[in-house]
Amino acid sequence: MILSIYGYGEPVLRKVGEAITPEYPNLKETIANMYETMYHASGVGLAAPQVGLPIRIFIVDTAPFSDSDEVSKEEAAELKAFKKTFINAKIIKEEGDIWGFNEGCLSIPDVREDVFRHETITIEYFDEDFNKKTEVYSGLIARVIQHEYDHIEGILFTDHLSALKKKLIGKKLNNILEGKARPDYKMKFAKVKGR
Repeated sequence: MILSIYGYGEPVLRKVGEAITPEYPNLKETIANMYETMYHASGVGLAAPQVGLPIRIFIVDTAPFSDSDEVSKEEAAELKAFKKTFINAKIIKEEGDIWGFNEGCLSIPDVREDVFRHETITIEYFDEDFNKKTEVYSGLIARVIQHEYDHIEGILFTDHLSALKKKLIGKKLNNILEGKARPDYKMKFAKVKGR
C-alpha cells in the first residue's frame, strides 16, 4: 500500500524514533508498504517518520545511483545490488574525509543542496528478521544511510546547511509547509486545513 509522505513541518519528522521489538504490530507489512511508497516516489531511501511512524526503521535501495556517470563500474555494481532494511540502527563511528554531495529528500520536495558528511560509517542494526549486524559502508551507500539515519534521530538534511543557505530556501520550505509543493506522490502537509 502506498502511504502518504509527511512533508517538512510535520512534528513526527522532529521526533527521535523509538526502538521496536520483533513483536511490533504488522512489521513485515509496514516494511513492504515503505518500500512500495519509496519506489512510487522514486526515492533511494525512506525512514518510518516520513510516513508518520515515530520508530527506528529505515530502508535503502541505491540502485538508481548505479546509472550515474560519476561512479566507477565497481561502485555502480555495489549500488545496483544494495537494498537493505535497518531496524533500531545506531551509527557507532563516522570517519574518513568529509565530502559534499547534492542531497534531496522526499519530505522536502523541490529542494536540493550540498551536504557534507563523513565518507565511511560503522553501523549496528537489526535486519527485517531481527538478526543483529555490524557493518561498514563508504561512499554513496554511507551517505544515503546517514541521511536516513538522521530521520530516525529527528534531523533533516536542511539542518546541515548554513544560516545563509537556510534563508535562501526559506520560501520553498514555507511553500511545503502550506501544501503548495506539488510532487508526483501523496504527501501530508503540516499547515493544510481539513486533513
